[in-house]
Amino acid sequence: MRSYQPDLTPPWKKSAPAPEVPAETDLVVEEAVTGFCGAVIRCEKTAEGPTVTLEDRFGKHRVFPMTPRGFLLEGRVVTLVRPSAGGPVRPTRTASGSVAVPGARARVARAGRIYVEGRHDAELVERVWGDDLRIEGVVVEYLEGIDDLPAIVREFGPAPDARLGVLVDHLVPGSKESRIAAQVSGDGVLVVGHPYIDVWEAVKPASVGIAGWPVVPRGQDWKTGVCRALGWPENTGAAWQRILSSVRSYRDLQPELLGRVEELIDFVTLPD
Repeated sequence: MRSYQPDLTPPWKKSAPAPEVPAETDLVVEEAVTGFCGAVIRCEKTAEGPTVTLEDRFGKHRVFPMTPRGFLLEGRVVTLVRPSAGGPVRPTRTASGSVAVPGARARVARAGRIYVEGRHDAELVERVWGDDLRIEGVVVEYLEGIDDLPAIVREFGPAPDARLGVLVDHLVPGSKESRIAAQVSGDGVLVVGHPYIDVWEAVKPASVGIAGWPVVPRGQDWKTGVCRALGWPENTGAAWQRILSSVRSYRDLQPELLGRVEELIDFVTLPD
């Protein structure tokens, strides 16, 4: 007869059981060993055991075994389990990929601001980062072009408790935009940009349902040229609504824009 062997491990040395969390689609977790952070795309049953596929902000996928205590959810160790069929679906993140905070109230607006070049830029930022911006109390305004940026910065009067972030289209070396950005960058001001001629190009072509953004000859209005090349009516307002409606989350945007907007939000929300 096998003799009973009591567990003599002191209670304070035993690992506390981690809560089990269903790996629902879009749940954002961090893999405990590698630190890879992403949203749940799918769960699969394999010969080695169940696995979960995560997608990070830039569309990179990685597959991990669903081991006990293998993930962090909002800093807490958890065990991911396969969701039950037909279970309730709840939103777990915002369109930007941040953890959703149901019922959160908008914060009183900060003194800091984010400026973008035009209305289309502002509408795109609102569509993807709107929930985050309201929770952080960040207001986004648009410039109607970059030429007046030096005067706007002087009038704003950046300070440690009132930082100014600026998102610029087509910010490439040697451009007019880069020269103006160099004039105003400094303490309390961060100017970043993406390489695209217009923010339209920051939307992934596949999300819009096109093979790629057309090359428009110099000297033509770029937006009108895009409509003409794609066979769309030459109504840039209607074209933009078509593009904007195709954006459902950060996955529909190019990394060159994603990183810059995240950088600006971090900059204007830093502690004094």
